[in-house]
Amino acid sequence: MSRRHTQLGFDFFDAAPAASESSLPVAPVATPPTVPAPSFTQNVTSAVSQLFTQVFSPVLTPAFVPVPPKPVADDTRPSRGRTAVRARTAVLFSRLEDLGLRGVDALVLMRTRTVMVSLIGRTLRIHEGYAEAPESVLRAIVAFATARNKTERTTAREAILAFDVERGPSVRRQEPARPGDVAIIAQLMEAHRELNAKWFEGTLTAIPLRLSGKMATRLGHYDPGSRHTPPEIVMSRTHITRHGWREAMHTLLHEMVHQWQHETGQPVDHGTAFRQKARDVGITPAARRDVTPLEKRRKATG
Repeated sequence: MSRRHTQLGFDFFDAAPAASESSLPVAPVATPPTVPAPSFTQNVTSAVSQLFTQVFSPVLTPAFVPVPPKPVADDTRPSRGRTAVRARTAVLFSRLEDLGLRGVDALVLMRTRTVMVSLIGRTLRIHEGYAEAPESVLRAIVAFATARNKTERTTAREAILAFDVERGPSVRRQEPARPGDVAIIAQLMEAHRELNAKWFEGTLTAIPLRLSGKMATRLGHYDPGSRHTPPEIVMSRTHITRHGWREAMHTLLHEMVHQWQHETGQPVDHGTAFRQKARDVGITPAARRDVTPLEKRRKATG
C-alpha cells in the first residue's frame, strides 16, 4: 500500500527507491570534431559571390515589361485625304456662294504659311484653316473676292488675318557664315540700337540680324516671324560691300520701319502708314530706291 503525500499543491505517490548515482552507468562524452576556420581566399570568394547575386540578379532575372498602349489618332484635326478635301472644298464653296460670292469658278484649299487668301483670275485660293471659320470671317473672304477698290479689299484683308489659323513650323535655311560676318553683324546690332533710340524712342525690340548672299534684287528684308520662329532683319551682304555703310544704314532704317509696323499692330506693307513714318525718320518713302554703287560715286566725286 502506497503512502500519499502533498507537496506544493502536487499529489504524488511513492515509487520504488531510485538507484544511487554511483550505481548508474556513465556514458562517455563524445568530443565534437574540430572544424578548420575558413581561409582568407574562401572569405573573399563568398563575399564576391554574394555581391554578384545582389547586383546582377535583377538584371538576369526576366521581368514583366508592360507594353505601352498604341497612340490614339487625333480625331480633332481634319482629314487630309483627297476625298475629304474635295468634300470640304465643296461645302465651303457652297457656303461662300450663299453669302454672296460671285464671279468665281473654282475654289482651292491650300496649306501654306504666308498666303491666306488669294484671287487669281476666277480661281479663289483659301488656306484650309478657314474651312471651319465663323460666318463673319467667311463674309470678309467674300468681300475680299468681290471688292471693287483697294479700300474695300484692305478692310476685308484685316478681318481675314484677324482670324488665327494653324500654321506649321517653318525651317529657315541659313547659309553658313563667311569671314568678317561676325564683325559686320555686331556693327549692325549697334546701329539698330542707336537708330532705335533716335527715331523710335527705344520702343523697338532687339531682334536678330543676319547677312544673306542670296538676295538678287532686295537690299534687306524684315521677317515678322511666327509662333515657332522669332522676328529678324536680313541684310544683303552684297549691298553692304558694294554700296557702302551709309546706304546700308538707309536700308536698315527701312526695315526698322517695318518692324515698327509689326510691333504696333499695323499691316507690314508700304502703305500710307509706312510712307508717313519713312518721312519722319528721313528715308525714301517707297518700296524701292535707286542705289548708286560705291565705285561710281567715287569716280563722280574724284
